[in-house]
Amino acid sequence: MTDAELGRLLLSLVSLLTFALLFGRLFERLAMPPVIGEILGGLVLGPSVLGLVLPDVRAWLFGAFPAQGALLAAFYWMGLILLMFVAGFRVQRELTRDDRHIVAVLLISSLALPMLGGWYFTELIPAERMIGSGADTTAFHLLLAIAAAVTSIPVISRIFIDLKLMATRFAKVVLMAATLQDLILWTALAIATGIGSGKAADTGTLMSVVATTLVFIGLSVIVGPPLLARIGRRLPVPRETPALVGYALLVCFALATAASLLHINVIFGALVAGIVIGSLPHDSFAEVKQRISDVALWFFVPIYFAIVGLKLDLVHQFDLELTVVFIVTSSLLKFGSVALGLKLAGRPLALCIDYGVAMNTRGGPGIVLASVALGFGLITEAFFVTLVLASIVTSLFTGAWLRWAQRRSHAFA
Repeated sequence: MTDAELGRLLLSLVSLLTFALLFGRLFERLAMPPVIGEILGGLVLGPSVLGLVLPDVRAWLFGAFPAQGALLAAFYWMGLILLMFVAGFRVQRELTRDDRHIVAVLLISSLALPMLGGWYFTELIPAERMIGSGADTTAFHLLLAIAAAVTSIPVISRIFIDLKLMATRFAKVVLMAATLQDLILWTALAIATGIGSGKAADTGTLMSVVATTLVFIGLSVIVGPPLLARIGRRLPVPRETPALVGYALLVCFALATAASLLHINVIFGALVAGIVIGSLPHDSFAEVKQRISDVALWFFVPIYFAIVGLKLDLVHQFDLELTVVFIVTSSLLKFGSVALGLKLAGRPLALCIDYGVAMNTRGGPGIVLASVALGFGLITEAFFVTLVLASIVTSLFTGAWLRWAQRRSHAFA
């Protein structure tokens, strides 16, 4: 790489980070999820805006030399891996006795009907408009099921913080249910990508992928923490926080690499690594997790979401019918299933509606799902745009709804 090419790469990264942070801050001031602003920051620099108004400038900025796209993709995947690593820190592993019943109802109702409806979504829209060329049909249908059921823990957490609801039982139950639900869905995504696009998903292959994924989870989460603690006692590992940051990142990339070698999605490996590090009892790891989160969430992750926006081509790849039908159908399935399940469990109607809206927040995980699916060739670019827009629309709606409910002096119990 020449100095000129390096300079152009750095300029493109500076542009992406600048627009992501500016738009993220703007959305934060407007009491909306910053992640949506980060995506829109990249959208402005992409083919939908800059490429439409000043195509030569966009080509000069992001297509200066042949390898620039691959180098930006490296930052894209680095941001995605660290996002999932940090998300693993926040996975809640304990449930109080009082909350288990409502969490169980939420978990079942938010998964069963939405996943079933997502699997058969091709009855409404022909699969040819969504499935990637040569992709395995079983993996694609499983992806549809996941897309209809996913809930965003980071976005809904940020909404709860902004509205000062984090200490309420409502927020606690939603986050517990979303955590358990997304662990199941990320496992399903690892299975879907493990099947591989263009490969026959026979029973033997499917069972092999499921078994490998479950063994990987079990060994990592159960054996990982005590093994790391034992290694730390036997080896001269520095106890200072900067050194522990390096070792924590080593665990992240080691498990991501192991997942890749086992034909499991690398970002699932990063998520499991975050759960492992998050479960370590050492007090100094609180600061370690905070430092990693700061660097990830203020540098790598905004660049990742900006590149997501950069990929959106609303001029050529936006399918209005597909987008509207998917957002409406999947939202009705998710919202209706959760609200009905809670109502049958004896919860007040107003609270059933609030739970239904909160659990329908797609946010970052919905976008990660779209990114991974596109990377594995499971979906078309038009459906990638649809999934990202679904994440944006549902996240904005949840924030607006809960803010409106709070203004009406609604008691979140």
